[in-house]
Amino acid sequence: MTSVLVLGASGQIASWAIGMLAEQGAALTLFARDKSRIDNVPDGATVIEGDARDRTALAKAVRGQDIVYANLAGAVDEQARAIVAVMEAEGVNRLVFVTALGIYQEVPGAFGRWNRTTIGAATLDTYAAASDAIEASSLDYTVLRPAWLSDADEVSYEVTRRDEPFQGTTVSRKSVAALVADIVAHPEKHVRENLGVDKPGTDGDRPVW
Repeated sequence: MTSVLVLGASGQIASWAIGMLAEQGAALTLFARDKSRIDNVPDGATVIEGDARDRTALAKAVRGQDIVYANLAGAVDEQARAIVAVMEAEGVNRLVFVTALGIYQEVPGAFGRWNRTTIGAATLDTYAAASDAIEASSLDYTVLRPAWLSDADEVSYEVTRRDEPFQGTTVSRKSVAALVADIVAHPEKHVRENLGVDKPGTDGDRPVW
């Protein structure tokens, strides 16, 4: 049985992923700032309320895990540095971390310009700093950079590497969760890779819903 720590467990992508991971038989620890906001806690899951910047609380949650999946907001650069330090100290190596598209200005054309203006350079720089901290670590990481997110009840995605132009404009939260669940089921996949994630056929100058 794979032990998985979900950081940011109250998020919408995480909600999909938690259900998928439970179906796979993972032993789940769910970590969120407000545990009352975690929907549909699976039977047997451990729930922890805390801040991912709190290294003492984080160490207790990370200890003994096989995989850490982080889907965070806010000061993601600070959180990423704390996660890296704690995981390295605790000897937990496998990390899946969700950031955002456009952190490397890898989104081409009019959509790339619109994306950077809409999200904001400061926010993208924060996500980029988080990704840089993870890539500089010794961890077996996978960084995911999803396109604009939809609530579509579908799994349809493709990936691009860090050195490739980003494809598409949108992807469903369920699709990102399915990719996370696939990595947990097959942790040898996408090790030390940084992946853009989109739905095929959604290219455009604005998000294609």
